[in-house]
Amino acid sequence: MRIIFMGTPEFAAPAIDALLAAGHEIAAVFSQPDKPKGRGYSMTPPPVKVKALEYGIPVYQPKSMRDGEALKIFNEIKPDVGVVIAYGKILPQEILDAPAYGCINVHASLLPKYRGAAPIQWSVIDGEPKTGVTTMQMDAGLDTGDMLLVSETDIAPDETAGELHDRLSAMGAALIVKTLDALAKGGLKPQKQDDSRSCYAKMLTKELCAVDWSRSAREIHNQIRGLSPWPVATAALEGKKLKLHRSAVSPLDCPEAAPGEIISLDPLTVQCGSGAVELLEIQAEGKKRMLSSDYLRGHRIEKGMVLQ
Repeated sequence: MRIIFMGTPEFAAPAIDALLAAGHEIAAVFSQPDKPKGRGYSMTPPPVKVKALEYGIPVYQPKSMRDGEALKIFNEIKPDVGVVIAYGKILPQEILDAPAYGCINVHASLLPKYRGAAPIQWSVIDGEPKTGVTTMQMDAGLDTGDMLLVSETDIAPDETAGELHDRLSAMGAALIVKTLDALAKGGLKPQKQDDSRSCYAKMLTKELCAVDWSRSAREIHNQIRGLSPWPVATAALEGKKLKLHRSAVSPLDCPEAAPGEIISLDPLTVQCGSGAVELLEIQAEGKKRMLSSDYLRGHRIEKGMVLQ
């Protein structure tokens, strides 16, 4: 099929490899504009643009999809289908209708659950046992289009959002190939979403990072792994901020200890409102991420200290 691909972050890039390997033609790629990054704020292209240029695919980075210029490109290319994966822009109806088969989206959840911007992270934060990827025929709503195909996977109890992201990215790449193959053969059976089962995965912010130690160990563990690698859960020890990158639910439980109190140093274990968590990888302000055992060797930390 002749495709216009729309995507921006690393999550979407493997689909370009998969579609080309399957024999499809990607006639053009649309991606978000380059953004300043790093200490020098140098302009940095998004991963999808980098991937497209590796294959010599023309890349367009419009600030708007509504000024007629994008539609003009679509009409000139005459794609069979638009493939949209984490593009980050709302597409107007004229763009959705421009390809012969419309636009198909890969979404990183088991729709209709976790519509929205951060489905991977919220599925982990909420302690979901399963997730997956869904392809859907796009409509004017936010992730409300008819579902096409679904691929499901278990979420491991200690899996971080970053680790799950990488797995779902590969699953999404495989699923869009399978979806287009079925589309070409007339084998797709679109299914309406049950809006009563939907929930919204709002965008992550740094306001979500501070740990409330009065919560249960499982809830705090899910928060830590769901916010890894960004924006990262945080706590404070003696007035100094710590980033909490990796944890585990501890077999220890000291109900007489205060929430946030360190109850063991081997490994570094903190009492919660119920149960306790092991802090396995942490990062002090201005320092690199490290194993908590390495951190303890360079800092005077004692049992009984309390994390805020």
